[in-house]
Amino acid sequence: MIKKLAALFILFGLLTANAQRPGEDEMGAWYMYFGANKVSERFSIHTEAQFRFYETTSNFNQMLLRTGLNYHINPNAMATGGYAFIETDNTFYEFEGEVDSKEHRIFEQFILKNKVWEFLFEHRYRLEQRFLDFGETTDTQHRARYRIQMTLPLTNTFFLNFYDELFINLQDDLFGQNRLYGAVGVNITENSSVQLGYLRNQFANAVYDRLQFAVFYNPDLRGLFNKKKP
Repeated sequence: MIKKLAALFILFGLLTANAQRPGEDEMGAWYMYFGANKVSERFSIHTEAQFRFYETTSNFNQMLLRTGLNYHINPNAMATGGYAFIETDNTFYEFEGEVDSKEHRIFEQFILKNKVWEFLFEHRYRLEQRFLDFGETTDTQHRARYRIQMTLPLTNTFFLNFYDELFINLQDDLFGQNRLYGAVGVNITENSSVQLGYLRNQFANAVYDRLQFAVFYNPDLRGLFNKKKP
């Protein structure tokens, strides 16, 4: 237990030491909800809401709403297709008459899981088709994402979670962004948990530091759909 906690402090120290703030001076925050609700043996529904701020509790940056249908190939492999709506304020300072950009996004992804000793690994491969509306102009973009995530249980209640995700543009400049994340998690019940962590979000010309608070709630809904009629 002591060795695991020491590894956590070392990792957070490295993350903080590498954090730069060329984009802004304020520490921002993302508040997030994720759900995966089984509706049959093979299918589940993904639900997600994220609210992102340039500052920890103010100065709106982005709202993201995402849903999808998961197909569980086996306990360690899953394919998903879905849709997301994103509204973004691209400016740190609020200007009168500023028009937020809007995005409709279609995505396809494949997840593989494996375990090495006590470490639980998850590999997520995602393709996105992005339809952007900037008010006076529109654009269509495509990109690929790869995320490797590692979870380390400390006890039945507490765990550590880390990931690194690379975004690759399929047009123009190849590098989109990279997200490095570390968090402490708490299992509340068998199907719910929370995580408190730090995200270093690096773009080609800026790095943003973000606190993250995430709620995960995954109730099994098969009983609602499989009720027999009297």
